[in-house]
Amino acid sequence: MTELILCGCGGKMGAAVRNFAEGRQDCKIVAGVDIAGGDQAGFPVYSSLDQVKERGSVIIDFSHPSCLASILDYCRSHPGVAAVLCTTGYSQEQTEAIKEAAKELPLFYSRNMSLGVNLLIELAKKAESVLGEDFDVEIVEAHHNQKIDAPSGTALMIADAINQVRQEKMRYTYDRHSQRKKREKDEIGLHSVRGGTIVGEHQVIFAGQHEVITLSHSAQSKELFAAGAVNAARFMDGKGPGLYDMSHLI
Repeated sequence: MTELILCGCGGKMGAAVRNFAEGRQDCKIVAGVDIAGGDQAGFPVYSSLDQVKERGSVIIDFSHPSCLASILDYCRSHPGVAAVLCTTGYSQEQTEAIKEAAKELPLFYSRNMSLGVNLLIELAKKAESVLGEDFDVEIVEAHHNQKIDAPSGTALMIADAINQVRQEKMRYTYDRHSQRKKREKDEIGLHSVRGGTIVGEHQVIFAGQHEVITLSHSAQSKELFAAGAVNAARFMDGKGPGLYDMSHLI
């Protein structure tokens, strides 16, 4: 039985994880953390992680980037506790902090917990390796009107994967409105749409001479991200130090 501490339990993704975990026999949420505190779904909820009295084996985090330091500190002070980091919007410095902390802590980090999205990323890498510099790359993502960060973490994951194929020679362009010039070959364009209750949609466009290839993924429910997070937590239970991601889970 994997005992979970759920950070961000009061949010929409927290609710999705709670609902998904309730139907599992191999894991249990023993405590939650939310800035509002209170009791939810039969487990105690604390306003900060350092107040948690229950012993969990894995933290699932769907909270806010500002909580990262407290999660890493908690794992350091509770040897053997792993963390599944699902929050998006980390800064470059925070991403580097995760990589450094993984030298001593078991950390699972993915900006998207969907199996389908991670397959899309692999397909995008393959397409880039085949199509090469003759095709321009544009990424369009759409999310609900409550999402704060833009572009999405998933869009950046896709861009980073394509850029790796190009030996890190590409640069990201977010706003063409502020410049008046032709598109350059070393650009990856990233574009964000926010509206309604869109769960998450991503398109990767490879535009060449007289042909366009589009790869796309559409999330229909937050449950798929909850399932990925819980499965990742089960995978991380008992793991040693290191930085894990969806490729290890798959």
